[in-house]
Amino acid sequence: MELGPRTPIGVVLHEVAARLARAFDQTLTAHGAGRPVWFVLLALQSRRSATQRELAAAIGIREATLSHHLSALEARGIVVRHRDQADRRVQRIALTPDGDALFTELRRAATAFDARLRSTLGEGDVDALRTLLLRLLDAVPTQEAPPDATGHPPLRRTH
Repeated sequence: MELGPRTPIGVVLHEVAARLARAFDQTLTAHGAGRPVWFVLLALQSRRSATQRELAAAIGIREATLSHHLSALEARGIVVRHRDQADRRVQRIALTPDGDALFTELRRAATAFDARLRSTLGEGDVDALRTLLLRLLDAVPTQEAPPDATGHPPLRRTH
């Protein structure tokens, strides 16, 4: 798609987001797992243990979608699921040592990807881009951005 000065900003943002998401996913996949796994590991790394509901909410995907990812991660030895001691109906999810190692590898890849993007812009441009993107994000209510059909998380502002 050719993007020019008259291309609607929403189309430009969509194309940029799609290209960057594909490139980021390829980068992560080359290091052991794709974006959905990265989001799961990132959420678990910050909590060490979470219920499936808490994890799904933190990532911004449906519990059923998360369950599919967790089954695959559990089969790989990346996460473990166990019953909550206080409420046996609830499953808690935690990273295994292999999960910690995969997180570390993916974090290195994500950091290098971010550095590559930043190197195409000056630091002032990075700050300006962030400011403009957050302003656009504030203009759109979050309830209008549910997880998409593939379970990718919605945009969230965390300032």
